[in-house]
Amino acid sequence: MKYGQVRNIKKELLSDNWYTLEKITFEYQREDGVWETQIREAYDRGNGAAILLYNIEKGTVVLTKQFRMPTYVNGNDDGMMIEVCAGLLEKGNAEETIKMEVEEETGYKIDKVKKVFESYMSPGSVTEILHFFIGAYEDAMKIGEGGGAEDETENIEVLELDFAEALAMMESGVIKDAKTIMLLQYAQLQGIFDQ
Repeated sequence: MKYGQVRNIKKELLSDNWYTLEKITFEYQREDGVWETQIREAYDRGNGAAILLYNIEKGTVVLTKQFRMPTYVNGNDDGMMIEVCAGLLEKGNAEETIKMEVEEETGYKIDKVKKVFESYMSPGSVTEILHFFIGAYEDAMKIGEGGGAEDETENIEVLELDFAEALAMMESGVIKDAKTIMLLQYAQLQGIFDQ
């Protein structure tokens, strides 16, 4: 782009009830060089990490199931979502955060994870960057029940599914979570279970 500069950014805090919602007024230079005033709202909930736990020998993945109110109010009849393990970053460290989240949510203690990519999840309105990981697990790594942190009212059900079944659930629309779809497709494209 020849132009595309931004200037005169003004922020107005609309809410900091849970995370922060800001109204941002700015001037944006269009491709034809003209400056125009634009107004957007941006929701800052911090950055996060997500992981697909997989077991090549068993041909399985570990996913979670929990109630998500925003999906319920937008037509998800029971509000339940099947997802990969994920959480907001603690102190900015994606790798340490995801290891901690795996233990809290699934009960598995894993040492090795591999970062595969990162993505803005809803760049038109949410500031979040999500760091995506994969990690191998074995039955011997199960040290607890999982279910999430008690102080976070997560009520998480841990699911161990055949990879083929998880793919079928994605294709049929049972799995509708973007981060989960992205990691399942990554595993499929990379042939993780073809080794």
